[in-house]
Amino acid sequence: MRPDTGTRLSCTVALPDGFRADAVLDFHGRDHSGLAERVHQRSLHKGLMWEGRPACLSVRFDAGLAHAQLTLDGVTDADPQALPCLVRHMLGLTQPIEAFESAHRAHPQIGPLIARQSGLRVPLSASPFEALTWAITGQQISLGAALSIRRKLIEAAGMRHSSGLACYPDAQAVAMLSAASLHQAGFSRAKAQTLMVLGRDVATGHLPLPAWTTAAPAEQIREQLLRVGGIGPWTVDYTLLRGYGWLDGSLHGDAAVRRKLQRLLGQTTKLTDDFTRRWLAEFSPWRALLAAHLWAMPDDFSAAG
Repeated sequence: MRPDTGTRLSCTVALPDGFRADAVLDFHGRDHSGLAERVHQRSLHKGLMWEGRPACLSVRFDAGLAHAQLTLDGVTDADPQALPCLVRHMLGLTQPIEAFESAHRAHPQIGPLIARQSGLRVPLSASPFEALTWAITGQQISLGAALSIRRKLIEAAGMRHSSGLACYPDAQAVAMLSAASLHQAGFSRAKAQTLMVLGRDVATGHLPLPAWTTAAPAEQIREQLLRVGGIGPWTVDYTLLRGYGWLDGSLHGDAAVRRKLQRLLGQTTKLTDDFTRRWLAEFSPWRALLAAHLWAMPDDFSAAG
């Protein structure tokens, strides 16, 4: 990456023992094209919009520390305290995972999984808007197809940082896209309509996604998001998890969660949504964190050892 010019913020954040940096790098590096995120060795470089400006967030992991730098194009009076807050948020450092592990380490099925994956945290998106639009993109399609459409959305928005990284669009950028450009990117008519409504409503403050980070309980967020056409319970719970770090969403509608739980329980038939919902209910207020453990569960894992 060539040197950038503009405003720079930097910070160093201490990491807890056993922190899983690889999980963060895998999550943000799942698109290997390198269009908007690049992972190299123990570092992440991510293009994003910061207060309407193209920015590059770089995070390097080293011996119990995360060294972060945010480079913004142009001169701005960005709040330096916002960067460590963002880094802690994205790395899942505010998640009280110790309470979950302590409460369930003796469970006959989940206990061995926790022992195998102790310290697992949920890596988060850079913003609730990114989490929500990614959830909509991925509705009812494969990961590969969703990543392809995501790339086309980023390219259609045309926001690029001076480092060469494309930036995931913010609400203002999405609001400026036409239905035709979204269709061309691969979105169905229904998803395109949902994205245009979201872009407009978030940009105008009708849906204050950033403010909800500290000012609204999960149920209030859920209620307002469900009023938007094209957004259902799974999309809301995924957004609450990846966008806000809320660990109690019931992701029983997630196909990968059902598939991994079936394997964990040794069942020979596919699990229904209702069975999965009832099984996960025992683990409230950690249902979404348990779903993350199921996502991360190796295919050869057996609770019986």
